[in-house]
Amino acid sequence: MMEVTFKNPEILWMLLTIPIVIVMHFWLMKHSKMKAMKFANFNTLKRITGKKLITKNWMLLISRVIILFCVIMGVTGSVLWYDGESNSNDFVIAIDTSASMSTQDLEPSRLEVAKRHAISFMDVLKTDAHIGLITFSGITFVNQPMTKSTFEIKEKIKEIELMEAGGTDLPGAIITATNLMTNGEKGKTLILLSDGSSTVGAFLDESIKQAIEYAQNKHVIINTIGTGTDTEQPIGYLPETYNITSVYNEETLARISDLTNGKYYQGANNQQIIDAFNEIAQDSKRAKIDFDMTFILMLIAMVLLFIEWGMVNTRFKKLP
Repeated sequence: MMEVTFKNPEILWMLLTIPIVIVMHFWLMKHSKMKAMKFANFNTLKRITGKKLITKNWMLLISRVIILFCVIMGVTGSVLWYDGESNSNDFVIAIDTSASMSTQDLEPSRLEVAKRHAISFMDVLKTDAHIGLITFSGITFVNQPMTKSTFEIKEKIKEIELMEAGGTDLPGAIITATNLMTNGEKGKTLILLSDGSSTVGAFLDESIKQAIEYAQNKHVIINTIGTGTDTEQPIGYLPETYNITSVYNEETLARISDLTNGKYYQGANNQQIIDAFNEIAQDSKRAKIDFDMTFILMLIAMVLLFIEWGMVNTRFKKLP
């Protein structure tokens, strides 16, 4: 999937000058023809030469329109984004530490399983990557800023503990992780481990939508791993008699990944989580790559300008 962004989008208004150039071209051609007909019998000359002496100069018009378009698009700072491969992607691992992650449908708990396999992921990731670590419940914490040291990340993952209250702020986790990766022009990938139960924010759906749009604008790929099963079970640290159960929200996680060009992985058991991390590691070079089109657009405009200059001084040269 390709996308074009602009560093100076306000200059796009200048594209409205293109229809004006087209209208002016035909008006001037008509004016020139009427003026020329007063001084020459072009019908007689046409019968003698077999050529149409006054043309609409379509080639000149097309050339000028393309030149103007390329110059305007170049000045806007057009950037083409496309799916490609990069050897220096940035990664952030985001681990849900909310109360629902204490559920024991994965033994010993959803959180402990997520931590164990996130540590193993460090050993199979084969890329020159900077990696960051965040945890989120009712609030998001940056446990480890971006680093190349997998040892530091592993140690920080081991220290993660459950937050037994406060809900799950998925939008905050996405925005915080995105902000960690805004430096540089590298590929950016977020690996989010959660059961998808987001319970923070007065307008939850709108908050998640805004967070996704923020990640999209920063060209972050989000892979989500649904840690848990789709059956509600009692929260691990509370007695079952309290009748409080965890919630597994597969739909939210799948939507986050789908809208950011990532993948959703169901982690209903240990093997599925292992397979998910292995696939992410194998696909670790996949990224949104940017290509600044300013130079190529200006080059096209320059080449066409020389071609037009040649046409004006040869084929379309005015008769004395």
